[in-house]
Amino acid sequence: MHNAIINIKNLRLRTYIGFNPEELEKQQDVIINAEIHYPADLAMITDDQENAVNYKTITKRMIALVEEGKFKLLEKLTADLLDIAREHPSIHYAKVTVDKPHALRFADSVSLTLETTT
Repeated sequence: MHNAIINIKNLRLRTYIGFNPEELEKQQDVIINAEIHYPADLAMITDDQENAVNYKTITKRMIALVEEGKFKLLEKLTADLLDIAREHPSIHYAKVTVDKPHALRFADSVSLTLETTT
């Protein structure tokens, strides 16, 4: 069995994230990275997109969630993105990391990672 790994790297979006008054009123940058594993044998043999996981569909759903949503916690945003990353029935592992740049004064960013095996 061949295991395909899709990596979505540095998807840069803006959303409402946080619970402080200024965070509730102003969108902030977030950077999303996702890793998605699925068996690729059938896609490799048939060369048919119906037998593969469509990363464009996943990315579009992630963009809509982030841009249209409001989140208090990185945990909730990351969990919702992980749910999208693992929706396809062929996916057996998914990991999502969300970075919140400039969240701390002396750090480049704060990030949270969630992963699941199905």
